[in-house]
This record gives sequence, structure tokens and C-alpha cells, in this order.
Amino acid sequence: MSEAQALADKLRRMALFAEIVDSGSISAAARRLGSTPSAVSQQLRLLERSLGLVLLHRSTRRLTLTEAGERYHPACAAMVAQARSADQALERLRDEPEGELRLAAPIGFGDLLASALEPLRRHPRLHLHLLLDDTPIDLIAERVDLALRVGRFTDSALMARRLGELQRVLCAAPRYLAERGWPRDPGELAGHDWLGLPPRSGAATALALAFQGPQGARAEVRVEPRVLASQVTVLEALALEGWGLYVGMRDDVGTALDEGRLVPVLPDWRLEPAAVFAVTPRRDEQPAKVRHALQALQAHFGARGG
Repeated sequence: MSEAQALADKLRRMALFAEIVDSGSISAAARRLGSTPSAVSQQLRLLERSLGLVLLHRSTRRLTLTEAGERYHPACAAMVAQARSADQALERLRDEPEGELRLAAPIGFGDLLASALEPLRRHPRLHLHLLLDDTPIDLIAERVDLALRVGRFTDSALMARRLGELQRVLCAAPRYLAERGWPRDPGELAGHDWLGLPPRSGAATALALAFQGPQGARAEVRVEPRVLASQVTVLEALALEGWGLYVGMRDDVGTALDEGRLVPVLPDWRLEPAAVFAVTPRRDEQPAKVRHALQALQAHFGARGG
């Protein structure tokens, strides 16, 4: 028998001894443990043999602690109490959102998260830490509990749940289109300047775009950005200054479009929407803080029809 196994057996017998004393008899302890009196008696004898001391005086009517038992019992009872306390702490973690929830998302999701995560405010022991960055971060290295990712998801090491989708809009500033001309169909897009996010490590810099046009027409184009920036707020600012064409989320560029500071390009051709995924670094049972956050996000995207 290994040393670890011997220790595990010893701890189980210490807990059993504490249960016998708490129950008042071997038979009562057996009932509470779902065992038999003979099995409980055998485990008690093995504990006493390992200690070289008798812990209980047995009679037909009652059990009495020996001097050794009186000295040994408080530590055994404290061990059981600590184990129960540890279980209760984990039960709270499992059932009640608490502790720090580290959630990563693109910068443009700030307003969405403020609205979607509102149900979490009612849990006072939960602390929210938002890591907003348009460049995906390492969930393991940054101890992220939950991340929102946009676009195709292929990382098999992570667990992804599809939440919904966001509408994308191809747009540009009127001054850029006045200088460079309006594209008439997707085939003319390659001749324009483009703004885009930097690729993930090892990926190509080209943007791959799929359009659906009139009468079910489809077109796919690949373009090389003239400007790369790691934040969509910077890309939108560059688009407003006339640096080139930009694919923005409708939620982000809607105000600029409404005000005419940006205008839709190829309005008869619709870009495929971008899927939004909730990603976790683990596949097994999630703590309550993650489960409640996922439920809130799923409800939010469901309500908006995303």
C-alpha cells in the first residue's frame, strides 16, 4: 500500500471515529453512514490498531471514551468540521455567483455588456473584471473565465457556445468616395484602400468578405488592408477621416451612418453577419459566476433576435 493510500485510509477512519462519538453508538453511526455495525466496528479496530491505543470502551448498553479517545476526538471532529466547511464554500461557489468574474470582449462590446450583465448586479459577492481588447487574448494566461469572440471559431482547446450574430456594414466617409469613386459591384473592391484589424498570430493579413446581392447573387472577395489597427474605435476614426473602406458592426457605426458622416457602400450587397461566441477555457462543470453570466448573455442576444 502506498503512503498516500495509507493516509487516505487513516483520514477516513478518523472521520468514522468522530461520527461514532457524535452518533452515540456504532449502530447509529452505521445507519447514518449507510453501512453495517460490523463494518464500522472493523474500521474502528483498524484505527485503534494503527494507533496502538484503545479509543472507546464498548459495552452492550453504551460507548465510553477512553483517555486516549478523549484526547484524540477533538482533532478528529475538527477535521470533519473543516471538510464540511470546505464543501459548503464550494457549494456557494457552485450555486451563488461570487468572487471575481474575468470577462474578455472586443472594445465595442462595452455598451452591450453593461446592458446584458445587468442581472449580475443583484449578487453582491460577485466582482466583475472586464478586459476589453479587439485583439484576442490568451484565456489561460490571463485567467479569463469567459470571453466573447466574433467571427469563425476554430480553437478546439476551448469551449464555445454560439450566442447570436451581429450585422456588418461596409462603409466609408463621403470624402473618401468623392476622391476614389464609388464601387459599383464587389469586383471593384480590390482597387480600394481598406482598414482592418491585425490578424491572429500566423494568419494572413487579407480580409475575406462574403456578400449576398440582388436575386440571390453571391460574391467573395479578398482584400489587403492599407491600415491595420488593434482597436475598432481607431479604425472607425480613420474611416471618418477618409482613409478607406471599413467593415463595421451596425451597433458601432449606426450613429455615424445616421448622421451621414459615414455612408453605406454597395447597399444592394449585404455582408454575411458575424457570429458571436461565448468562449470558456474549460469544458467541465462551470462555477455559478460563469453559468449566470452565460445565461444573462444568452437572454440578451435572444431578446435582440441575434
